[in-house]
Amino acid sequence: MARRIAAGAAYGGGSVGLLGAAAVGVLLAEVQLAKRQVGGGTAPVPPSADGRYGVAFAGPSDPLRLGLLGDSTAAGQGVRRAGQTPGALLASGLAAVSERPVDLRNVAQPGARSDDLERQVSLLLTDSSRVPDVCVIMIGANDVTHRMPATQSVRCLTTAVRRLRTAGAEVVVGTCPDLGTIEPVYQPLRWLARRVSRQLAAAQTIGSVEQGGRTVSLGDLLGPEFEANPRELFGPDNYHPSAEGYATAAMAVLPTLCAVLGLWPETDRLDGARREDMLPVAKAASQAAREAGTEVTGARAPWALLKHRRRRRLPAATEPHPHPHPHPEPHGEAGGSTRVERHPGTGTDTSSRPA
Repeated sequence: MARRIAAGAAYGGGSVGLLGAAAVGVLLAEVQLAKRQVGGGTAPVPPSADGRYGVAFAGPSDPLRLGLLGDSTAAGQGVRRAGQTPGALLASGLAAVSERPVDLRNVAQPGARSDDLERQVSLLLTDSSRVPDVCVIMIGANDVTHRMPATQSVRCLTTAVRRLRTAGAEVVVGTCPDLGTIEPVYQPLRWLARRVSRQLAAAQTIGSVEQGGRTVSLGDLLGPEFEANPRELFGPDNYHPSAEGYATAAMAVLPTLCAVLGLWPETDRLDGARREDMLPVAKAASQAAREAGTEVTGARAPWALLKHRRRRRLPAATEPHPHPHPHPEPHGEAGGSTRVERHPGTGTDTSSRPA
């Protein structure tokens, strides 16, 4: 199904049906029930996290430029502090690993679907002299909830990846999360949400890898933590992640973000103990959609590498260092801490590094 969706997106096919007509009546009732319960609280407007991170590393090298695109997950809706957003967490982590300042620009829009990526990419590429070195795209949940045709969704995403790659940016896509982990969604809607989310995530992987991007499956990344402690891992509206939830997701993306920039140790040897493998891209995409935190990167067509990178600890999130003008020089010490802290239930320890 993922291959059919991706092929339809690439060659102009129409919508690929994912649901039999017999189930429509039951599912519509479940949708109405879920709508009354999801969003019972109010998610705060996501804070702006744009700015410079890791200013203590200022030196002769230019800052790395990180762009974030996508929906409310990429924007960080559900938290109140800039340092708690995924953009800030990834920028702080990237600065700590590269030992260079990182300029973050986040153009993600809460509520956005994949057809908004064209506008977001245009915003990032307006200044050809400031093209991001790497971009992270998190998109797909609203495509599912608003019943956007899967082929259209994947077509919009692959076009965005192609534009960014043509401009010279590396691209990492966090694929559609598993909507079956949302607490107020009941069976059979929960089963359908999981199935459709995974099919879209796999199709996103196929399309993105074929355009030269890498993907990280977000899938049910929050599933086990949510079942154990839903109030901690989801925000006040029961839909968007909390600060701890965003930290969990960001730690899954950070190793791939560093690897695509050549900052992470790479090896041609696949680790069988960690279920790494080289597979046809469609099979790699399907397997990644079933296991959150899995990276897929293209090899020689039609093959792809399936990797399970170790999750490292993120540095303590800092507030962005404000830019006094569009292209600032680094100054001051605010936001310079790169101390690595423990987040509950994640990864292995890394050593602290003084700013």
